[in-house]
Amino acid sequence: MMKIDIVCVGKIKEAFYRDAICEYAKRLSAYCDFRIIEVADEPAPEGAPAAEVERIKDREGERILSKLPAGAFVVTLEIDGKSFSSEGFAEKLGSLMTGGMSHVQFVIGGSLGLSPKVSCRAGFKLSFSAMTFPHQLMRVILSEQIYRAFRIMRGEPYHK
Repeated sequence: MMKIDIVCVGKIKEAFYRDAICEYAKRLSAYCDFRIIEVADEPAPEGAPAAEVERIKDREGERILSKLPAGAFVVTLEIDGKSFSSEGFAEKLGSLMTGGMSHVQFVIGGSLGLSPKVSCRAGFKLSFSAMTFPHQLMRVILSEQIYRAFRIMRGEPYHK
């Protein structure tokens, strides 16, 4: 069974986000071994100078990198990544599976973004939109799209 992880920065505080993620994790258990891996976030003061922002991203990036084993295929969520329709995303995920990738890790950075070191580790960069979303909400959106991708790949009905 394929392993899919979402590696992300920080804990989810809002119960409604946790509930949604738990629901998709339960649904995904029929298709893959799905896990959320959280790493600690760094305090990010409002208006921090650029050098401090880079230090924060580097610290969070080191924590993320420690959760990415050598054999995993890493997909980072980045605004300048490739965008897909849901069907296109399902096709991409399916091609990874048929190409022998048994462990895919999606990475969502913290509120300040991803460390360049994490971005360089990516086998693929994915964008959901040119818009910025709260990183906690992105976990829900990504979980739902992974679930939808499996439904599409199996020819099962899904809401359009």
